[in-house]
Amino acid sequence: MLDESLLDSPDGLAEADHRGLLRGAAEAGARVRTAARHAAEAGINDLKPDGRPRGVLIAGPGAAATHAADLLGALAGAGSPVTRLAPTGVAPAAGALRWELPGWVGSVDLLLITTPDGTEPGLSLLAEQAYRRGCTVVAVAPSRSPLADAVNGSHGLFVPMATAPYDQDEPFAASAPGVLWALLTPLLALLDRAGVLAAPPEALGKVADRLDRIAERCGPAIATYSNAAKTLASELADALPIVWTEGVSAGPAGRRFAAALAELSGTPAVVAELPEALAAHSALLAGPLAASADPDDFFRDRVEEAPALHARVVLLRDRPIGGLTAAPGARDLALSHDTPISELEPEAGDELETLAELIAITDFAAVYLALASRA
Repeated sequence: MLDESLLDSPDGLAEADHRGLLRGAAEAGARVRTAARHAAEAGINDLKPDGRPRGVLIAGPGAAATHAADLLGALAGAGSPVTRLAPTGVAPAAGALRWELPGWVGSVDLLLITTPDGTEPGLSLLAEQAYRRGCTVVAVAPSRSPLADAVNGSHGLFVPMATAPYDQDEPFAASAPGVLWALLTPLLALLDRAGVLAAPPEALGKVADRLDRIAERCGPAIATYSNAAKTLASELADALPIVWTEGVSAGPAGRRFAAALAELSGTPAVVAELPEALAAHSALLAGPLAASADPDDFFRDRVEEAPALHARVVLLRDRPIGGLTAAPGARDLALSHDTPISELEPEAGDELETLAELIAITDFAAVYLALASRA
């Protein structure tokens, strides 16, 4: 159940925020600026690559590396394929994970290592393996970590991760908003210099400004009725979110939202891209999760009985209403099964800005749902 009164209590939200999630969401813009400065100080803005890498590989633990690879792959397109190296091991712990380079990796490829930890022996071994293959290595991780020593020893480029003072005091959450931008921003700057995607310093500045504006509009002091993130969190209470995305950059934003819901609030979600989502989820909407599927729900005891779980569609779009779009069909399908629908569409801007807005609003929503949910 969701404690809706807590959503409009900034003090209550702050007291419930033991992991610093709201602070991370509110300070996303500042993280981008700090991370961009760290990248510049490491020399990324002065790099003059001989050419675009044949392939870009990303390695790191958990959701942070997964989301970074997904976002960079969407922005890069097919010019230089972005591949995430999935780890193997017996447990999701620093000492138990191992990464291996594919056999085709060589001197024309680029390995990116991203981790908010930096103590993983497997990543240090991966950096050494890449060095023996002649593959360029760039890592973003906490400063003075074992990985920093390994990358520097392998003649790679190390960029200190942008951190906040409270990061060391709070339990780590891989889907936390601050973690993503701290790891992603230096990689955007690097791949811009390598010609893989467009993310010059002025574009990163616009991203930071957009994140600041979303923090002002979606912060804990803004009431639910005028706060898009709090409204979405309230709408998803006791619902199964069905996240539909439309547009290239909306896809990674939707997948991140589903992962954040699962990790931060324990809310399961399914995600798919339009127009294929209409066929993939039509049976789901026609089944027992549809709002019209349980006519007896009206007569249940609202105090003693838990509400039935019903689907709610969340439509994330990064393109204007006009033009070729499957959005009308998505609305018709949802409403034909009495399934409510929530829609988010960013304000006009370049691809990085609109992507940042979708991520920021859904990050805030996932955090509010996590803080206001109760057994």
